[in-house]
Amino acid sequence: MRSDRNASAPLGLKVAAGLGLAFLHLPILLIFLYAFTTEEKSYQFPPPGYTLRWFAVAWNRPDVWEAMGLSVRVASISTAVALVLGTLCAAAVSRTKFFGRETVSLLVILPIALPGIITGIALRSAFSFVEMPFSFWTIVLGHATFCVVVVYNNAVARFRRISGSLIEASMDLGADSFQTFRYIILPNIGTALLAGGMLAFALSFDEVIVTTFTAGQQSTLPIWMLEELVRPRQRPVTNVVAMIVVLVTFLPILGAYYLTRDGDQVAGGGK
Repeated sequence: MRSDRNASAPLGLKVAAGLGLAFLHLPILLIFLYAFTTEEKSYQFPPPGYTLRWFAVAWNRPDVWEAMGLSVRVASISTAVALVLGTLCAAAVSRTKFFGRETVSLLVILPIALPGIITGIALRSAFSFVEMPFSFWTIVLGHATFCVVVVYNNAVARFRRISGSLIEASMDLGADSFQTFRYIILPNIGTALLAGGMLAFALSFDEVIVTTFTAGQQSTLPIWMLEELVRPRQRPVTNVVAMIVVLVTFLPILGAYYLTRDGDQVAGGGK
């Protein structure tokens, strides 16, 4: 008798799944296609011809490199801040009991639940209230608000799977708090933190709405792309850059998936 897991899916379900995947991914494939078109100002289908010219044009444009460098720096620092704050919040919520714990948990995840435009307006108002000039650091602070949530969600789930007996045994054997964290806690939550960091980097790298309200006169790569799309000249350059963004954000997400797919298997967790 075959198990339900090995049973073949109905044809209708397969067709529906295929249509759903096509709806999600065909527009991305069109970005890749138009990165090679010979047409400069419009999106003809099929393209009149194919060329690698736009890759060289994008490579030699300093504004592309400036925008990309800014995005990478912002994403890197935002991810680092999120790793520290998200891990500390997760440890406090999952390993201790205190009044208002669930409220704290709700407040931590609230920024990613709110519409981005609300978060952006709130941050812009706060920066204006304290008379903080818009700069690189205002972008970092804006991105850190939702990056913390991604790290927190990964870390808190893994913390709750760690058996408390492991930590108690470490303490009983004479380990101090730092040694317990280094040899017991960190190996168990390491992949969750790495996955959360990868996802946070990807989200920060291609964020648009919050950046619009916190960047001032600076342009991250997604903002640069939006500005280029309103200009009819050399539109394929934008598609080349968009293809790079897709690849840059896809790899961390893929890595995070492979790191967390076996997250239920935690040392000391039992069966």
